[in-house]
Amino acid sequence: MAAAAWINRGRSAVTLAGTVTGSRSSHTALKSNYDALIIGGGHNGLVAAAYLQKGGLKAAVLERRHVLGGAAVSEEIFPGFRFSRCSYLLSLLRPHIYRDLELKKHGLKVYMRDPHAFTPMLEEGVRGAPPRSLTLGSDLSTNQMEIGKFSQKDAKAYPEFVAHLEKLADAIHPLLDAPPVDIPGITSGSLRRRLAAAKTLIPIFQCGLKLGRNVPDFYEIITAPIMKILTQWFDSEPLRATLATDGVIGAMTSPSNPGSGYVLLHHVMGEVEKEKGAWGYVEGGMGGLSQAIANAAQSYGVDIFTEKGVEQILVGSDGAAKGVVFKDGTEIHSKVVLSSATPYVTFKNLTPQSALSPEFIKAVDQIDYTSPVTKINVAVDKLPNFLASPTPGDKPGPHHQCSIHLNCESVDVLETAYKEAKNGRPSAKPMVEMTIPSVLDPTLAPPGCHVVSLFTQFTPYHIEEREWTDQDREAFADSVFDWVEEYAPGFKKSVVGRDILAPPDLERIFGLTGGNIFHGSMSLDQLYLTRPLPSLSDYRSPIKGLYLCGSGCHPGGGVMGSPGWNAARTVIADLKHH
Repeated sequence: MAAAAWINRGRSAVTLAGTVTGSRSSHTALKSNYDALIIGGGHNGLVAAAYLQKGGLKAAVLERRHVLGGAAVSEEIFPGFRFSRCSYLLSLLRPHIYRDLELKKHGLKVYMRDPHAFTPMLEEGVRGAPPRSLTLGSDLSTNQMEIGKFSQKDAKAYPEFVAHLEKLADAIHPLLDAPPVDIPGITSGSLRRRLAAAKTLIPIFQCGLKLGRNVPDFYEIITAPIMKILTQWFDSEPLRATLATDGVIGAMTSPSNPGSGYVLLHHVMGEVEKEKGAWGYVEGGMGGLSQAIANAAQSYGVDIFTEKGVEQILVGSDGAAKGVVFKDGTEIHSKVVLSSATPYVTFKNLTPQSALSPEFIKAVDQIDYTSPVTKINVAVDKLPNFLASPTPGDKPGPHHQCSIHLNCESVDVLETAYKEAKNGRPSAKPMVEMTIPSVLDPTLAPPGCHVVSLFTQFTPYHIEEREWTDQDREAFADSVFDWVEEYAPGFKKSVVGRDILAPPDLERIFGLTGGNIFHGSMSLDQLYLTRPLPSLSDYRSPIKGLYLCGSGCHPGGGVMGSPGWNAARTVIADLKHH
């Protein structure tokens, strides 16, 4: 039966893929008492649970949805098509977590991408040749040839630029794998406490030593607009626009705004299976990552439950967290509670407001969760064929495995798209990052068919101060599809189903406050010592025994596993101390 014939019958079906069904947790009874309860079965919550259990604490993970993974989930939105419905690429999973939890042994398989970036041009080809395109991968000489189509000067400068970024990114690694400096511990308390807190300075010293004379360069890249950095190095618009997308991805900011340079470091900071700067597709979708972490956690003895939405965190008369209560009134007690939900959800929705000071609640209200993202998941019965790099016979070319950057001919296009969203309107010419993981992973779609992810910017949370309607969603998706059609004629005819997730949908389905994929903006005022707030940067909350372990705390969204790992170490240290 043709894909279009049966898929339309199941358009509303969302079935579960990459869950704990059939695993130990599916028939383990929920106990009345645990050492540690983790709210949320996203990758950070699962990592925290695994390390807590390894540290000798009996842990349980409570996930409100029917599927594990938080934003890193696989879902069969249309029959036969499995999507990484929210998060869609693997890179910034910390190597020590990959090794410690033996994720490969527990089922994690990653398809490496090379090349990794493809930017086709919307232009007329010369003398019958196809339009130009820019393809970037791991081979520097090939990259120079590609860049040379637009600028020989830029081609010559590119290797030095990559080496410069790699040096800066390498210096950051000690900061990712440790909690921020314990300022209160260093400045107050007993001599013993001060000496213990002084150890938190070590990653700062390691970072400084690695940077050496490059400290000013590092300071510039984390504070400057990304365009200032890129203009210093390059002249050609397609190269600058392609690299600029890495500075604004997932952020309601423009390449000309200060601080947009920091996220550019993520471009080279990633590592998959010892390959630096690599970004890959997880077999079976991103739920495969969450399932591998869950498998590891369960092998240590962690209990994992889906469809266990927490109604409220229990706070005792002594002001300490003592467990959680479910919607049906069932109470589960524990020594500590860790929340991998956003800080807003944790403190505004789950924590009794009487247990928090008005000043703290006001500070939580000020955390920025602005999101520019609308994610569109598309099932197609034919591979997109790009004018800039046509492929005969529906066979994938190297560029099909890339992040495909559309509407990235110039930085001005990105600037205009941003300004429209800031004025309350979805971008008329949005920035689109297209990925087609099924060209490498055959488990995602029926033969001859593919799954396409369209990560689009910029769209506001409210459209001119009103809620999104279904008509708004469809109109924006139609506009995005029209732009894809410009680059790959025939795309619209190949579509057999689409799943449109505007910022409010990302919030409602995945618990991402404001639709922000990072659990809070990765702006300078919300990084390191101030992520998510100065009083919360050490994973501890004002309520004794309640901790944060999600992407809303250091080192932030995208750095997979680190918040969970750091939080688990903090909990274990606190319990040992007491």
